[in-house]
Amino acid sequence: MTDAYLNFVNSPFGARLASSLGLPKPEVLRRYRADQPEFEGLIAVGAGPQPRMLEALAGMIARTGMTGVAHESAGLWIPLAQRHGVMTGRFEPVASGSSQGRMSALLFDASGIEDVTQFDTLYAFFHDALRSLDKCGRMVVFGRPPEACATTRQWTAQRALEGFTRSLGKEARRGITSNLIHVAPGAEALTEATLRFFLSPRSAYVSGQVVRIDAVTHALPVFDWKQPLAGRRALVTGAARGIGASIAGVLAAEGARVIGVDIPSAKEALDQTMRALNGTALAFDIAAPETPAQLAAALDENGVDIVVHNAGVTKDKTLAKMTEAAWRSVIDINLAAQERIDDALLEAGTLRHGGRIIGVSSISGIAGNAGQSNYATSKAGVIGRVQSMAPHLRERHITINAVAPGFIETQMTAKIPFAIREAGRRMNSMSQGGQPVDVAQTIAWLAHPGSAGITGQVVRVCGQSLIGA
Repeated sequence: MTDAYLNFVNSPFGARLASSLGLPKPEVLRRYRADQPEFEGLIAVGAGPQPRMLEALAGMIARTGMTGVAHESAGLWIPLAQRHGVMTGRFEPVASGSSQGRMSALLFDASGIEDVTQFDTLYAFFHDALRSLDKCGRMVVFGRPPEACATTRQWTAQRALEGFTRSLGKEARRGITSNLIHVAPGAEALTEATLRFFLSPRSAYVSGQVVRIDAVTHALPVFDWKQPLAGRRALVTGAARGIGASIAGVLAAEGARVIGVDIPSAKEALDQTMRALNGTALAFDIAAPETPAQLAAALDENGVDIVVHNAGVTKDKTLAKMTEAAWRSVIDINLAAQERIDDALLEAGTLRHGGRIIGVSSISGIAGNAGQSNYATSKAGVIGRVQSMAPHLRERHITINAVAPGFIETQMTAKIPFAIREAGRRMNSMSQGGQPVDVAQTIAWLAHPGSAGITGQVVRVCGQSLIGA
């Protein structure tokens, strides 16, 4: 489904008309394309007192081939960057109206801030650099998990960073994203996959999020950054079309061998999707009681490394008008089936050591939605399941996370009445709906072997929606 308003105001005539009438002009988001550079341009680096992440950041930026320039708050950056072979220099604000020398990203290391009185460097960096950030730019702040802090004042300061980064995302507009990465002590070397995701066009519709990276006790497997999922097998439910087909496509592009699952009535579409990816099609109804055992048997020979629970349904009615069958069906397909499938795969050892489980929740599961009590219950349950299962899976080095999409341009949202559809599109920092690929790219990041320190978390793919927490 296309966004006619977005296309119109970004046409030559539409842009002039929007400007003369004072209409909002959403930015056409820069999304990942294999034929375009993923990383390029200048990164401005700032830091608070006693920064703990700069050493790791220098190595990461060196491997992306970008150039890091130092704001005056990051006095340690230039010698660190030079030691890692990063092209560097001093940050210089870009003159108003100039397109030369604009920043692709702003990174700030707040990991050493221990008191709110030390926020001046945070203000100074973004106050000086924000106007120099290019459209579709990236802002990333690094901090410490509040609960890992040694003092109440440090906890307070680190928790305050959430409000700061989310406010930046709402102020910046122009397709710019703003996210916060909490890095636990000892997890500094595990941040590269996450930083790459947030710097990349792959995260075009992910903003205002807080991600925690914990230390792990096991070594990460060797992988290729261009094909990080090579040699891994991924199971994707609801893979015949829409978001599920996009998930399957992105995982395959990252090197995974994909096994797509969908209901028997969608077999033709599923076969077509899987043929294009050189994948395997399994026509199973995930709600059928025999399906978990059948899946475990079908996957038993080689096992599976990634399980993506994408399949889901809606049967919307206000609760007073909802039938018991509609209530039970949505809960069973969207939530209980995931539990049964995972139980079977884990019990049989089909989901291999070091695997990934990723559920698809929804912004409705966070904020609720009128007429969707069954759907919102099921999607909130996905979040609860992720949070409750994470500690139990750590011993097997398995991570479990969820994505929570907001308004995504699909066949389902195309059926929403016009006024409600337009509200869903515009009520976020990007002033537009997301695309299925935005959900798929976020899932691929969580499935990445370098994301081993991320578990028990929910990441919203909503363009920083104004709806929900």
